[in-house]
Amino acid sequence: MNIGVPRALIVGMGALFSAYHLVLAAYSLLGNYAESVAPIVLAMVAYAIATVASLVPLGSRRMPLWLAIVNVVVVIALPLLVTSQLDPDRESGNGYATWYIAAVGTLMTITSTRRRHLWAWIGVSFLVVQTVIWSGFGALAGLGVIGSVVWVAVSHILSVAIWKATLDARRFASAEREAAEWHAAQEAHLYERQFRLEQTSMMALPMLEQIVRRGGALTPAERQECLHLEGAIRDEIRGRKLLNDSVREQVMAARRRGATVTLLDEGGIDDLSESELDVVLDQLADALRDTTAERVIARTVPEGSDVAVTVVGLSGGGGASVASALGQEPDEDDEVALWLEIPRTPAP
Repeated sequence: MNIGVPRALIVGMGALFSAYHLVLAAYSLLGNYAESVAPIVLAMVAYAIATVASLVPLGSRRMPLWLAIVNVVVVIALPLLVTSQLDPDRESGNGYATWYIAAVGTLMTITSTRRRHLWAWIGVSFLVVQTVIWSGFGALAGLGVIGSVVWVAVSHILSVAIWKATLDARRFASAEREAAEWHAAQEAHLYERQFRLEQTSMMALPMLEQIVRRGGALTPAERQECLHLEGAIRDEIRGRKLLNDSVREQVMAARRRGATVTLLDEGGIDDLSESELDVVLDQLADALRDTTAERVIARTVPEGSDVAVTVVGLSGGGGASVASALGQEPDEDDEVALWLEIPRTPAP
């Protein structure tokens, strides 16, 4: 976020002021104030070139260092060229022949506006010193030198204020984005927590009511069903997107026939569309239905792989390394009864 005056407006105003000074310079040539016209014309050309180079809206808003140095050189040359042809003690004054003072103020104001404040102050400081040497302290007010210094001072103050405001606005915008992200995350956590609580309540409520009715006196089959229910609740927390109605049904069926089923969703399928996710979960449900493995582990694969879910089924005899790779405690007698890699997108 940038706060500031539109560049086109600044360029337009700078061009108008600069052109006005050149008009005054040309007009002063008709008054025979200068002993020789050549130095005045040279000063006008140098000022025009430096102004155009400073106003051209190319590149960064900050003036290149080399251009700021060139502007200071021009500012030093202007008073020397013009005053060398003028008489500071002229009774009627020099009229518009002192156009260079306002021109220096304008060029240094442009330099300051483009955030080269030190060089702008060097330029107007030379103007002050040169004017005092050429015509005395009284000329500072009479010729408008003080006005040129004030222009640079105002430009410096406004430029710094606008730059600080821009930095503050960027910080506020960043803080606002972070606050919005935090708020969205909190809402997501709240929604997820409420959803899981409602789902757990629906799943556990019938069994809890039955336990209350019987005073905790459950049959072995009912106790086993409670363990299955506890596993289903754990699946809702750890399995997340690995679950749909078909997968839930097949997981419960596998547990009821004595298998141990572990579902681990670690975020690898969060980017799948609903249709792609349905295809993956249907394949997972088919694998759970068809396997006779004693232990089944289904885990998502991190993004960047062509595989969405890896399903491993273990039975007695030699698959310890596979179980370890999946974060499970291996059994020395385990062997692989099922190995399935479900792709992220269905085969054409």
